[in-house]
Amino acid sequence: MKILIQNKKAYHDFTIIKDYEAGVVLKGSEIKSLRAGRGNLKDSFVRIIKGELFLLGAHISYLGTTNAHFRPDEKAPRKLLMHRKEIDKLLGAVSTDGYTLVVLSLYLNSKNRLKAKIALAKGKNLHDKRETLKKKQADLDAKRALSEAKHK
Repeated sequence: MKILIQNKKAYHDFTIIKDYEAGVVLKGSEIKSLRAGRGNLKDSFVRIIKGELFLLGAHISYLGTTNAHFRPDEKAPRKLLMHRKEIDKLLGAVSTDGYTLVVLSLYLNSKNRLKAKIALAKGKNLHDKRETLKKKQADLDAKRALSEAKHK
């Protein structure tokens, strides 16, 4: 599994409940752009529209070698492929429990197919974000202290 782009902001803004794998429908040279690292998931999210999953807000820029007559829209909605039962479960969770769907990463699986790792997530409040940062800093300090004690 080779991760092409990640959404690091999603881990900061949301508490991840469960993650899923979905295929991505791309056009033209978008896969080449992603392999070159020319994508951004910072403000992206997933919506269920008419029983289908769509990735919205993701930015996949085109390469300089792309034909000028065929340059797909960089922020176009992209369809995600999942089984109907999984989509129905997600729809139920999103509509009743107040969860949201976010994209965590785009990666290539073992068969060299582009997959999206999407997550059912709950938004964090400001104090939750502060607690997470404090915990992360405490863990770093503890690791640093242990490594310094080893080297002395």
